[in-house]
Amino acid sequence: MGRREKMAEKISKLMDQPEQIRNMGIVAHIDHGKTTLSDNILAGAGMISEELAGHQLYLDSDVQEQQRGITIDSANISMVHEYKGKSYLINMIDTPGHVDFGGNVTRAMRAVDGVVVVVCACEGAMPQTETVLRQALKERVRPVLFINKVDRLINELRLTPEGMQKRFLDIISEFNKIVRAMAPDEFKKKWQVRVDDGSVSFGSAYNNWAINVLLMKETGITFKDVIEYNVKGKQKELAKKAKIHEVILDMVTRHLPNPLVAQKYRIPNIWPGDIESENGKAMLNCDKNGKFAMMITDLRIDPQAGEVATGRIFSGTLKRSSEVYLHNLKSNARTQQVGIYFGPERMPTEYVVAGNIAMVTGLKNIRAGETVTDADTKIEPFEEMKHTSEPVVTVAVEAKNMKDLPKLIEVLQIMEREDPTLKVQIDEETGEHLISGMGELHLEIIEYRIKERGVDIEVSPPIVVYRETVEGTSQTVEGKSPNKHNKFYFTVEPLEKEAFEALRAGEIKPSRLKGKELGKAFLPYMNKIDARGIVEVYENNILTDVTKGIQYLNEVRSLIQEGFHEAMDNGPLAKEKVIAVKVKLIDAKLHEDAIHRGPAQVIPAVRTAIREAMVQARTIIMEPKQKVFIHVPQSYMGAGTREIQSRRGQIIDMRQEGDLMIIEAKCPIAEMFGFASDIRSATEGRALWSTEFVGFEKLPAELQEQIVKKIRERKGLN
Repeated sequence: MGRREKMAEKISKLMDQPEQIRNMGIVAHIDHGKTTLSDNILAGAGMISEELAGHQLYLDSDVQEQQRGITIDSANISMVHEYKGKSYLINMIDTPGHVDFGGNVTRAMRAVDGVVVVVCACEGAMPQTETVLRQALKERVRPVLFINKVDRLINELRLTPEGMQKRFLDIISEFNKIVRAMAPDEFKKKWQVRVDDGSVSFGSAYNNWAINVLLMKETGITFKDVIEYNVKGKQKELAKKAKIHEVILDMVTRHLPNPLVAQKYRIPNIWPGDIESENGKAMLNCDKNGKFAMMITDLRIDPQAGEVATGRIFSGTLKRSSEVYLHNLKSNARTQQVGIYFGPERMPTEYVVAGNIAMVTGLKNIRAGETVTDADTKIEPFEEMKHTSEPVVTVAVEAKNMKDLPKLIEVLQIMEREDPTLKVQIDEETGEHLISGMGELHLEIIEYRIKERGVDIEVSPPIVVYRETVEGTSQTVEGKSPNKHNKFYFTVEPLEKEAFEALRAGEIKPSRLKGKELGKAFLPYMNKIDARGIVEVYENNILTDVTKGIQYLNEVRSLIQEGFHEAMDNGPLAKEKVIAVKVKLIDAKLHEDAIHRGPAQVIPAVRTAIREAMVQARTIIMEPKQKVFIHVPQSYMGAGTREIQSRRGQIIDMRQEGDLMIIEAKCPIAEMFGFASDIRSATEGRALWSTEFVGFEKLPAELQEQIVKKIRERKGLN
């Protein structure tokens, strides 16, 4: 029996023992060494040769990943680790670090219970480190810390042992500050990382070694020894004494929770159903004999196997060839293959039980975020996965040959299902297809993948997505139905800032709240009458009904909501989406005969009245902005700040760390195209930079008219 077959047999045995399972992710800022660390862990598990570990980047199996040297897709792998005489099953996900692929990190966080956060010892905690750590804590995923590239502190920066320890303490305290701010109350203290309990490790993934306090006590290796091995170029010897995969996986096994522990506090956070119900208890207890419930966190469409879905099983057992129910699609399906991952390969098994990350084929037309249960079980679907960023950069795509048009539409629909952060609008009439992504790089990768699937396309230059909102309060506006028998009276005003922020941060979860509960959630932010009348929250806008005792109103409520949706999807200035607006229904006069108050009468009346009221309330354009962080030598600081200021950027902060200056700024995304090449040439390639989406802000008054005109021209509006 070969090594792989033995491993497969061990994995199959451990799958049934949840206390010996660890579901973990590896997260970090771009280029801090996640995939290099993954290589070492795989080498330790005997999946790739030890000589190639750290150089092979085994989990970057896509051509674009190899060419660009970055991770784009999350990669799953299962392996066995021996710790203190016991075997543990480690289900690991390696995630991307680039801000454009943050959606993959969000989805991975739903599947795992713990993460190893990798931080570069030279650069320290960077913006994306903070973003991925926040995403993990939001999903109640426990973090541990690995400080990587320590060899560079020794060989390049030539730090003394004291200097190194100070650098480490700075990184650890920055890390713990985020944990204190973001972790659930009961874990604020428990999830802090500490050097003395081994929840922090230090090392070099590239040179295959790592240490922590526990290993130092065991082997007697000190920081001075580590410096000596590095200075003398004896890193291979050090790697034999301080094996990186053992240090990291021991830390994971000791500190990260098993599914039995994690699901008790994770399920109430990610599932809105009744925890005391039979299904709720089965998920809390990770019960493999309970009713089956799984959430799909990732989807790949394989030319041979069709749709290959990855998901976390929270209760019950996923079996081959069994009938299941898909909650979002409201339809039944039959599973074909089920199993777990072996890196880029899949390992089919007869079944997979609760507490594991599984793969399944045969579920047609699903998307990431789908809730899957037994065919005869209906439960509340799992909470939607909230992405920190929004698709704000758009390109128009056309097939070069008309005969490829049907294939292009099919490919775009497939890609939208594979990547929920991608938004596709297909205009059947004009043949124009708009794709919105997280940034320039995201869209470049999408373009490459469309061509890879055999469709030759032309792509327009990227354009930015704006939002519309209001500055003031309108008077009461009347909307008449086309037959003049129904009248609706609305006012529009800005949504209270605190209420909007609570929605954006996910502190209020409208999907979980019904009827009066929804109103109660908004009481701290607005007056009683407005809060009690809230009918729904749509795209961070609120519709509230402050009328009293109007006959037949309940019968047309769903149509009023549809009219509200249409008005919010196409603002009055430039048909951009609307945000942060409160729409109040003040009064209504309805025809007593139901036939005269159908959709064709109510929807246009509501839509027109809301748009009219928005115009009265001074509609303005909001532009997407991002924070830009630039690390640059002092002598190039002027070049860096000039580059920001020439793009309507505001410098927020400048500070010095060693001989590096760190510039923190805020820039409009519309001005950031081509920034990568410009900042490189301005600083002769000496600048390191990263970005983070921060939301929408008011476009300067002098640009309002010009931008509206541009958008209207582009959309063919008069």
